[in-house]
Amino acid sequence: MTIHSVLVANRGEIACRVFRTCRELGMATVAVHSDADSTARHVREADAAVALPGAAASETYLRGDLVVKAALAAGADAVHPGYGFLSESAAFARAVLDAGLVWVGPPPSAIEAMASKTRAKELMAAAGVPLLAPLDPAAIRAADLPVLVKAAAGGGGRGMRVVRTLPELEAALASARAEALAAFGDGEVFVEPYVEGGRHVEVQVLADAHGSVWALGTRDCSLQRRHQKVIEEAPAPLLPEELRSGLLSAAVAAARAVGYVGAGTVEFLVGRDGRPAFLEMNTRLQVEHPVTECVYGVDLVALQIRVAEGFPLGEPPSPSGHAVSARLYAEDPAREFAPQSGVVRCLSVGDGGTRVRVDAGVESGDAVSVHYDPMLAKVIAWAPTRDEAARRLAHALERARVHGLVTNRELLVRSLRHPEFLAGKMDTGFFDRHLAALTAKGDGKAVRLAALAAALADAAARRTARSPAVPRHIGGWRNLPSQPQVKRYRAEPDGEETEVRYRLARSGLVAESHDGVRLLSADPDRVVLEADGVRRAFDVAAYGSLIHVDTPGGTHAFTALPRFPEPRTHAVPGSLLAPMPGVVARLADGLAVGEAVRAGQPLVWLEAMKMEHQVVSPAAGTLTALHAVPGRQVEVGALLAVVTEEPTP
Repeated sequence: MTIHSVLVANRGEIACRVFRTCRELGMATVAVHSDADSTARHVREADAAVALPGAAASETYLRGDLVVKAALAAGADAVHPGYGFLSESAAFARAVLDAGLVWVGPPPSAIEAMASKTRAKELMAAAGVPLLAPLDPAAIRAADLPVLVKAAAGGGGRGMRVVRTLPELEAALASARAEALAAFGDGEVFVEPYVEGGRHVEVQVLADAHGSVWALGTRDCSLQRRHQKVIEEAPAPLLPEELRSGLLSAAVAAARAVGYVGAGTVEFLVGRDGRPAFLEMNTRLQVEHPVTECVYGVDLVALQIRVAEGFPLGEPPSPSGHAVSARLYAEDPAREFAPQSGVVRCLSVGDGGTRVRVDAGVESGDAVSVHYDPMLAKVIAWAPTRDEAARRLAHALERARVHGLVTNRELLVRSLRHPEFLAGKMDTGFFDRHLAALTAKGDGKAVRLAALAAALADAAARRTARSPAVPRHIGGWRNLPSQPQVKRYRAEPDGEETEVRYRLARSGLVAESHDGVRLLSADPDRVVLEADGVRRAFDVAAYGSLIHVDTPGGTHAFTALPRFPEPRTHAVPGSLLAPMPGVVARLADGLAVGEAVRAGQPLVWLEAMKMEHQVVSPAAGTLTALHAVPGRQVEVGALLAVVTEEPTP
């Protein structure tokens, strides 16, 4: 069968990624979108788009019946599920096929066999694939700890909890069930041993309907936060040949055991002792698939479509070089990776040459919604060696222009340059060990210099507005000494204030606290300074009071503060404020005003960007006010509750 038009049952980056290949293959494209995504990039890039009324995923992207109707209405003859949402729903795959459409994915029977991780483990045990045996929650004892509570359906780290003490188990089970039910419509969870210091290694498989199964090498996805991958690479480093070949063979056996057709990923956890254990099989394209594409020189989406059209795969390609990928998120790593929402003022990954690839779901001017995952883009670098690929990726990210929102960009750059990562000896506990150092404040002198550049750019903008003909190098000097200009900035996101005091005299720039600094030129968008004999350029972009200063060594963000700040209103001591915009998912069982609470006790759960986030009591005391209502949308800083602290005896 020849496919002419493809509907992508997804959004964001993966929809844009699939559309790109469809255009190259000469196929028409159809998007679906929620109300919140009506102007999203994937909608703009599609040839046609169909609205799914509503904002929540449960009303839109998870409504398979509406997606099938959209495909038929738009005249699409195939559906590509992307990843997430309905991509691993056997019922949706059957509905697509029953409607006479081509399903660009594995057979529903294979999806069903692997959809439940508990059932998948039984199948893999029968196929001889090594795995971790599940534990009976009621029989877990202290000697079994730590354990991992895991959702039986879905993926992406949702519905997963690490339990280290027995009192935590019951709450972890309840929380994981609630999150899994909200994300996947299935609240089943199971428990298995938690492997400390393990590596997350996976194998990309691709199979056709003619009996061929490719195993396209390994990927290492060990750098994770909240059980979600952040940095991935191919091939997985430092794997003994016996272990590597064993993983490839096990992945092929797993695919054959369920009659697999299409692209999929078999995931393993490799312990410190080098023994692998099957985790799960993702019956879809993975987020991290570009590193495999770069190493093997293939387009996995094109191959998915070719297999769906009934063509055989032929001979597998050979690998070359190394690729590393980083996921750029709108989130604050220093604040427990709190997701951010708002407008992306600028997104431009610098000149990385032809060997740096960017897969993005947003462009400059797009908004990041509270309803969906906050990933902005994946940046992928290829090179002949691992060291070169990591260096190339870090360089591209460091020089990227990402304005408007707090992101994890600095964390990515520092991680890619960390000695443990460069040695290839990282594991899933990497961020647990190193997060404090990776999110530590940068060089204070660099921040002050960037603030000075912001102030001089602002002065140049004001001068240009008054008299555009004044040459930029003259400056605003006077015959008589003048009082210094004073400007105040708050560094983002840490909130530390910086004061800039400077004068532009006949002799040049006179800047207090900036000894040895000479102004070479100042424009509204670019300032060139000489500091300690070294020439440095600063690109400055202003979005109202938000200022971004880009340098070759990274970006500094500031909020320009008024000269005479207004009196601030302070929250009542003990106030629990919403750390992000979101929906109140639930409250602690039996929570009521007048109840005694302990320090650190979870009181409110917010659902934001497909994850649940706990808001805990700041101290031991009494709950004296409760404003959070389940189902209610709240903005960042909204008052959720008040805990009156117990007086110190």
